[in-house]
Amino acid sequence: MGGGGQLTEPGEPGTGGSGRVFTWEEVQRHSHRNDQWLVIDRKVYNVTQWAKRHPGGFRVISHYAGEDATEAFKAFHHDGKFAQKFLRPLQIGELAATEPSQDHNKNAAIVQDFHTLRAQAEDDGLFRVRPMFFCFYLGHILLLEALGWLTVWVWGTSWMLTLLCSIILATAQIQSSWLQHDFGHKSVFKTTHGNHIMQMFIMGHLKGASTNWWNHRHFQHHAKPNVFSKDPDVNMLHVFVVGAIQPVEYGIKKIKYMPYHRQHQYFFFVGAPLVLPVYFQLQMMHSMIYRHHWVVRLSYLILSYLILSYLILSYLILSYLILSLISQFLESHWFVWVTQMNHLPMDIDHEAHQDWLTMQLHATCNIEQSSFNDWFSGHLNFQIEHHLFPTMPRHNYYLVAPLVQALCEKHGIPYQVKTMRQGLADVLRSLKNSGELWLDAYLHK
Repeated sequence: MGGGGQLTEPGEPGTGGSGRVFTWEEVQRHSHRNDQWLVIDRKVYNVTQWAKRHPGGFRVISHYAGEDATEAFKAFHHDGKFAQKFLRPLQIGELAATEPSQDHNKNAAIVQDFHTLRAQAEDDGLFRVRPMFFCFYLGHILLLEALGWLTVWVWGTSWMLTLLCSIILATAQIQSSWLQHDFGHKSVFKTTHGNHIMQMFIMGHLKGASTNWWNHRHFQHHAKPNVFSKDPDVNMLHVFVVGAIQPVEYGIKKIKYMPYHRQHQYFFFVGAPLVLPVYFQLQMMHSMIYRHHWVVRLSYLILSYLILSYLILSYLILSYLILSLISQFLESHWFVWVTQMNHLPMDIDHEAHQDWLTMQLHATCNIEQSSFNDWFSGHLNFQIEHHLFPTMPRHNYYLVAPLVQALCEKHGIPYQVKTMRQGLADVLRSLKNSGELWLDAYLHK
């Protein structure tokens, strides 16, 4: 795969792998589906075949084909030495000594300062886990589940109790989503296997969902947040137009799948309430068929429904469906508003090849800290810190936040913190602004 590069004597100082050295221009030519190179710590790797077996999914590693992936590699892999065992056979050379360490126009000073910040966070123990935090968190989820059962067992299945039970179950389910998210990022246990087992238990057996589907989707979002064609969270399937670029592009091309100037209104009907019960379910079915995860997915569903069997038997089928729909409706709203308030109002654009710090700060904002906000959002109110350090335990985000703020201030990078009310309002405001941009371009350009 892929030629090019200068051949030097094997073992020559400054060379690695096969002894070949490459320029950035040569590396960047290998950015296609069937020809993928990337650079980590100045070493050049051919990941064309490995990408198909990459545990994080084919797409996430492909998003860095032809680029420097050093910062992303360190952010995603909590055990870099273990990951290096897989990289070593893939190395084909190094960057030429005359080449800079950063590709495109990335700011070397920002990259170095962020590297120093990460090292300081590691030295300060901010990547160390407090086990009791996650034990109590899991315990309160199981307690909510049990409370839902007891509500039916003790008081019956009246309409008011059905509504109360739906709220309890929706709360348990959304908190399960936040917790499986921790295990998915391997921010709890030291071993990948331990995190994976717990994520399967919570995501699979408590929620009846697929960990493989979630991880492959979510890692793409972290790798290139708010980047069209790379972040699935901004792939709105023509239902919404987002940001300042896409609406104008659609308007100029006279694309009108929906009345986008009304999207801030129909968001309440086809956006927030349908993402979990409809869109995500269809995606999981597609993933199950495409990746042949039939046995795993079916076992998830069977076990999750066995857990709910008492509720199912306690209700008539119609009543149970109503309970389930109300619960999923509430959970979907909760999930969508929390996840979108940090990203949707921010910059959404095509690939700009920015350094890790700049890219993440342009795409994310924080919601101010409070005990309620921390719990309500699963600590995703610290979205900036989570995106910069996805393997850091969430209970330490507030400790690293001042360090991140100081670094952003030093380099003039905006660090946005909003109230919860402002964050939620900005979701609608951004949709309204994007819709107006589309309408203006559609009518006048």
